[in-house]
Amino acid sequence: MTVASKEQIEQRLTQGVLGQWYVVGKSVQLQPGKPHGVKALGRHLVLWRDEAGKLQCLEDYCPHRGARLSRGEVHDGLIACRYHGVTLDGTGTVLRVPAMPGCALEGRRAVDAYEVQESNDAIFVYFPSAEQPKAPPLALPAEFSDPNWSSFLCMGKWDCSYLFVYDNFADPMHACYLHADSFTLAFGAKQDVMKLEERDDGFYIAKVGQQDVNLDWTHMVMDGSQVYCRLDIPYPPAMGPGGPFRIIGYATPIDDNSCMAFFWRLRQVGDTARESWRFLYRATQEPRHWFVLEQDREMLSNIPSDAHKREMLYQHDVGVSRMRRTMMRQAKAQIEAEETAGVRAAV
Repeated sequence: MTVASKEQIEQRLTQGVLGQWYVVGKSVQLQPGKPHGVKALGRHLVLWRDEAGKLQCLEDYCPHRGARLSRGEVHDGLIACRYHGVTLDGTGTVLRVPAMPGCALEGRRAVDAYEVQESNDAIFVYFPSAEQPKAPPLALPAEFSDPNWSSFLCMGKWDCSYLFVYDNFADPMHACYLHADSFTLAFGAKQDVMKLEERDDGFYIAKVGQQDVNLDWTHMVMDGSQVYCRLDIPYPPAMGPGGPFRIIGYATPIDDNSCMAFFWRLRQVGDTARESWRFLYRATQEPRHWFVLEQDREMLSNIPSDAHKREMLYQHDVGVSRMRRTMMRQAKAQIEAEETAGVRAAV
């Protein structure tokens, strides 16, 4: 059996663990009749809506001369390259070569297709692995389908590894320091001990001596098909109706040194209070949330990309260590499965 090397594992982690769903954009970015290009896990993808409004996703590559399909056009639910009109369907099969009907390219499945889902204003794409070429069910956060929760989705490009964002998710202790001058995160103890609880879908990391004062806990979901965080920020009555301000966060690598961060901002509010909260959020609270996110972005973007080689972790980093171990195991298993499959194919 082939054993993955440390260098292979680190490269896979940096590029993005496969066999998982990642958020690649917001639904509003896909306009009817227009293709939309994104880059994720180092791959260029094109998305568009077919005639029924269903999302389609392909490698952003025309099999004729390599032009970007995202620079093309959508006709009758199909995508056509603007360079010479070569037209493909959502499976990556060439249906028409207008300049030469009957061309040998027609009928060939020429580019990779990706499974895609849309939920709660976001677009999720599955990146297959040798172990799991078909997408597993996407178990979305329960808040997405609960009518008692109201949410807004924000996203931004961060010039750092997506792994830094994951580390930040699993580190509740940073809030009372990095965000000490924010409206809601300036309170509570600056000293504590962290406890880690295993969950069926990941783990829960929390302060031992303090709860519901600051960002005091994070639920890291690592269910084998995705990674995201769930956390609560206590809100005072002045912030309007509803319970704590909940964050659901995802991160998607663009390349080795940049990523897209996606944050759902939620509150549990009934029908009568929903519009009041949404108005207050847009009018007064949203800039405060962006202020906090910008502090995270600025801090992470200035950490050296090889910082892990000189880290000195301590007890507060128990969640960071737990997450990294899980991801390393996933990356190792994927690489070994790929190499085993390659050997079998060669034989």
